[in-house]
Amino acid sequence: MTAFATTSLPLHPTVVAPDGSDVRVLLGLPGGSMAHFELGAGKVARAVVHRTVEEVWYVVAGRGDMWRRQGDREEVVALAPGLCLTIPVGTHFQFRASASDPVSAVAITMPPWPGEGEAVFVAGPWAPSVT
Repeated sequence: MTAFATTSLPLHPTVVAPDGSDVRVLLGLPGGSMAHFELGAGKVARAVVHRTVEEVWYVVAGRGDMWRRQGDREEVVALAPGLCLTIPVGTHFQFRASASDPVSAVAITMPPWPGEGEAVFVAGPWAPSVT
């Protein structure tokens, strides 16, 4: 049996994601983990693809754009509070924040994030501004 867990959003980023966004790690269970992602105003993340995990994102604040590509299917979605989107395994993706607002999202990763080497850099539509 898994024990109860409770936490609050950390005041400071826990880690920097491979794409360059700030991550505040939240909680997880054997089937998935949750984190808060933030990309500063005017910033562009690095484009990546995940090897084994898929994600569901829910935008909680800010505005920006998310590019996703699976094979021949490609789209750019406007990010705004209340938007929920999926990133299936093998999807190339990149996001950017508007010039005036950081963009923040809560995401569930399934299975839980395995660590180093999960994200692979790919070519995206925008030049990244973070490392």
